[in-house]
Amino acid sequence: MEPLNWVSSPQSFDHPTDTWLPGGKISLNNKTKKPQYLTSWKNVEDPATGMFSLELDPEGSNSYLIRWNRTEQYWSSGSWNGHIFSLVPEMRLNYIYNFTFVSNENESYFTYSLYNESIISRFFMDVSGQIKQLTWLENAQQWNLFWSQPRQQCEVYAFCGGFGTCTENSKPYCSCLTGYEPKSQSDWNLTDYSGGCVRKTELQCASPNSSNKDSDRFLSILNMKLPNHSQSIGAGNVGECETTCLSNCSCTAYAYDNNGCSIWYGDLLNLQQLTQDDSSGQTLFLKLAASEFHDSKSNKGTLIGAVAGAVGGVVVLVIVLVFVILRRRKRHVGIGTTVEGSLVAFGYRDLQNATKNFSEKLGGGGFGSVFKGTLSDSSVIAVKKLESISQGEKQFRTEVSTIGTVQHVNLVRLRGFCSEGTQKLLVYDYMPNGSLDSKMFQEDGSKVLDWKLRYQIALGTARGLTYLHEKCRDCIIHCDVKPENILLDADFVPKVADFGLAKLVGRDFSRVLTTMRGTRGYLAPEWISGVAITAKADVYSYGMMLFEFVSGRRNSEASKDGKVRFFPTFAANTVHQEGNVLSLLDPRLEGNADIEEVIRVIKIASWCVQDDESHRPSMGQVVQILEGFLDVTLPPIPRTLQAFVDNHENIVFFTDSSSTQSSQVKSTSSQAKSNTSSNNSQSL
Repeated sequence: MEPLNWVSSPQSFDHPTDTWLPGGKISLNNKTKKPQYLTSWKNVEDPATGMFSLELDPEGSNSYLIRWNRTEQYWSSGSWNGHIFSLVPEMRLNYIYNFTFVSNENESYFTYSLYNESIISRFFMDVSGQIKQLTWLENAQQWNLFWSQPRQQCEVYAFCGGFGTCTENSKPYCSCLTGYEPKSQSDWNLTDYSGGCVRKTELQCASPNSSNKDSDRFLSILNMKLPNHSQSIGAGNVGECETTCLSNCSCTAYAYDNNGCSIWYGDLLNLQQLTQDDSSGQTLFLKLAASEFHDSKSNKGTLIGAVAGAVGGVVVLVIVLVFVILRRRKRHVGIGTTVEGSLVAFGYRDLQNATKNFSEKLGGGGFGSVFKGTLSDSSVIAVKKLESISQGEKQFRTEVSTIGTVQHVNLVRLRGFCSEGTQKLLVYDYMPNGSLDSKMFQEDGSKVLDWKLRYQIALGTARGLTYLHEKCRDCIIHCDVKPENILLDADFVPKVADFGLAKLVGRDFSRVLTTMRGTRGYLAPEWISGVAITAKADVYSYGMMLFEFVSGRRNSEASKDGKVRFFPTFAANTVHQEGNVLSLLDPRLEGNADIEEVIRVIKIASWCVQDDESHRPSMGQVVQILEGFLDVTLPPIPRTLQAFVDNHENIVFFTDSSSTQSSQVKSTSSQAKSNTSSNNSQSL
């Protein structure tokens, strides 16, 4: 694969197709108000004009819009403030593109250049309806997705075409409604769904008062995001609403709720199938030919006969299976029954036997205690006994099923669960190297984690959190990121544990403070202020943990003289003052570390713990920085950390046997105090 396949000609700058080149522009003619478009291909093999386009807002908001068919807007960059687009927070962190806005009486346009000319990058309007930025990985010889908008595929307007429905957690995303089929299967095979779906059987359009058994009927489809462009009808009840739609052959569907009757004519566009737990889902009544219902009934007689003929055999088979299972239970610990996809439903007694009555405790925390166990197939497991579960059986299984679908190389895999009365347990893969804190903070210098391994663990952890925040159907906020919840497999690959449990146990603010005693040093300020918690709270916790990767010790420790040792402040000040960075390093490493990586980690950590969550990077950006695709600027010292500087008489930022180093620390602290105001004025 070649890194670039662009035609670098003057025409490509003046009339871009799907790709926007550095130095090119996407403009708006201020006299005619005619915009210039960046337009997608029809499909991955056909460069003909597609349905999606990027343009500068003709209303003069200095923002970019994405439209479907150049009519329906479904994304905006937000207005330009001279530095960034307001709805693209990724630009806060030393973005790879340097945008420039130009406006005069003839035209307005944006152009851009690359901060780092050695980076090969591509900005284009994809056939998926998303704008994407890719960077070329020379070592891997492939493109890497740096950024895309909208983030969710189903946020793209009419992505599945008429009568096609989009399901975010399904692959492929698009499917036809019942009674419909793809208009062009060959286009669908090329992931071009714009043609949508067509009816398998035409409507009869008989009078709604007709007794004809072949009259059209309605199929109810639950949990739908209703299509756009409905018409409100004054119907007093659902029956009147249905009759109104049935009496008009052009009516294709209706919905009835507290807002009254809504009906749709022509193609149904922008349909989305939502999950059962999404409260915004509504019921759509789709008009279909009667034969679509007859087909299901005609098979009923055959089905009943087949079932009746098999009942006798099934009864015998069940008796045999029960006998076998009872015998096996006497000899082995059960492995459980596979339910909810790939999850296994274990019996409480099975897990009690597997863990030898929960005798070998691995650890515990705010969510419950963890025990080691072994199944009858000799596989080793970790069993977590959840505490204070107030959810009902159905809701518990729903949440567990959601957690079970989240799988990533840097996330601990949920194997199964147990739900018997008040007993709620989760079964995970066992991690032989335990938790990160047991390796990082141990006193045995012979088993210390070297810097290269620490860096890889930090990167893997960031990737796992990025998956939770950005790649799942719904953003999963961990709420308890700390070394105790980073587990290490046999090869020291990090696995984030306990994700999804905050929602599962119904965690609130008071529970956080009372049960997360070892977590307080990682909690973001917004936990204290009581504002809504977002994914940026996890970013803060991750940043605090990054400081500990450098020092190899807890960030905050009380000493015998009553002073508090707080490492993050000293680390942030040292980097800010361009001091001796190696003095920050875990002394057990004996200076064996990549100095640039150490500086990078401290800068990232300092950005992650900013007081204003909007100034913190996303976990996706953290990954990009750690991988070396983004440079990170010098961060301001957060006010929370600065408070320790202002109270430095009672603070020992860093301790070591070296008196020279101690004096250096004191000097650095004084310098930092004098620079407080200038530091706080900086922004990302």
